[in-house]
Amino acid sequence: MKPVHVALAVAVAAVWGTNFVVIDVGLRDFPPLLFSALRFLLAALPAVFFVGPPGVPWRWVVTVGITLGIMKFGMLFLGMHEGLPPGPASLVLQGQTVFTVLFAAVLLKERARRVQIAGTAIATVGIVLAGMDSTAGTTAGFLLVVGAAACWGLSNIAMRKAGPPDAFRFMVWVSVVPPLPLALISVLFEGRDADLRALHHLNLGGVGAALYVAWGATLFGFAAWGYLLRTYDAPTVAPFSLLVPVFGLASASIFQGERMTALTWCATALVITGIAIGMLRRPRKTTPRETGNSAVTARVP
Repeated sequence: MKPVHVALAVAVAAVWGTNFVVIDVGLRDFPPLLFSALRFLLAALPAVFFVGPPGVPWRWVVTVGITLGIMKFGMLFLGMHEGLPPGPASLVLQGQTVFTVLFAAVLLKERARRVQIAGTAIATVGIVLAGMDSTAGTTAGFLLVVGAAACWGLSNIAMRKAGPPDAFRFMVWVSVVPPLPLALISVLFEGRDADLRALHHLNLGGVGAALYVAWGATLFGFAAWGYLLRTYDAPTVAPFSLLVPVFGLASASIFQGERMTALTWCATALVITGIAIGMLRRPRKTTPRETGNSAVTARVP
């Protein structure tokens, strides 16, 4: 990957990592499904009136809107509402890397290189260790976030398959899909009274959280992520999401006082090591013509 794209991937991971703490703040003021609906409503309006058409078939807009917006974020918000704290949630959700590589192999016929498989495996061990250390007593939340990770993996494949020419514009249109279904589900399962009470008692913390997850984590984050998935194969991009729990654990520790145990530090080290290994590339072999030309050297693809 080009250095500028590496920097972009790390920036997305930082925004998504701190996003878990912001979600936790928002869940204090909104029921989880209503909060998720507001997230996408704010991301869609008023931007959808200014960005132009998505530039891809509408079926991909709807597919990503369902898998990413309704399923992934609905399950994530529910999982955190059920008791999975921000730090552990940021780790568990990175199971999406495994799902992304798996779905890419099955649906796109993309073969991950051995070094990428090894790096992902090492990082996954780190995620499992962190889960063993942090998720006791939150089985429902843990399973919901694992489900969210699987849905994220599917949405990654759909975004790559769609290949939108403008990732930001695409994400704006994707954000149009979830608000109404999520709002209806919220009324059915969380109750109209709870929703109206939350809307009638808006405060700066809740509004700020909704704006951050809408504009930062949704529009910037997924537009940039979609661009990277369109530029590189899924096994190359997916490992960067393993940085999310590093930022997630750090922000949870700094802002919410979550305790970082020795096992958590070990898990984090494994995640970082896995990312580094997954990024390794073999130099391209030179041809006889290249070997004979002193001005041409082998380059890393």
